[in-house]
Amino acid sequence: MAPAPEEAWELWHPAELAERLCRSPAIWCVVGGWALDLWHGVETRSHDDLECAVIATDLPGVLGHLTSLTFFAAEAGRLTRLPLGSLPPGARQFWGLDPEPRVWRVDVMVDPGTRAQWVYKRDPAIRRPRADIVQRTARGIPYLAPEAVLLFKAKHRRDKDEADFETALPKLSRDRKRCLAGWLAIAHPRHDWLTRLR
Repeated sequence: MAPAPEEAWELWHPAELAERLCRSPAIWCVVGGWALDLWHGVETRSHDDLECAVIATDLPGVLGHLTSLTFFAAEAGRLTRLPLGSLPPGARQFWGLDPEPRVWRVDVMVDPGTRAQWVYKRDPAIRRPRADIVQRTARGIPYLAPEAVLLFKAKHRRDKDEADFETALPKLSRDRKRCLAGWLAIAHPRHDWLTRLR
């Protein structure tokens, strides 16, 4: 089966993903823009995709709970269908294709941390206990805390990343601002957001 066009997204809502994974013991959470909106408690903008992260040891279990989808490894701008019963070594991102309508539903990424510890994939010196960095909505949907999501978004500075920062900033607690500022000082020491977080 060939992949669908990269723009052919009809993403699930995070609640639909959580419903499918509710019986899985896997460690996973919603990340990206949707994680911020779960924190806000309202959809602040439209989303092009749905991203979730799962620790490496739990990846087979998560993919196994999403049997309605056909998964493709996303590497270096290419989408390659996963061989049955195995994962390509080194692959860190997987798009889930709903084969009947031929649309993408979810983007599953490998979290380099452990069950106990979240680790920032771009600098393993940045880490936090997973219990502190993964939060849950009232409905139990796990999502990455806003300071960690914004750390990821700080690299690219796309229009949506800037808008997400502006929307989140008034709601960030003093502790979250301090945490994000500390991480930015390590990862992006000249970042414009640093002055806004003081």
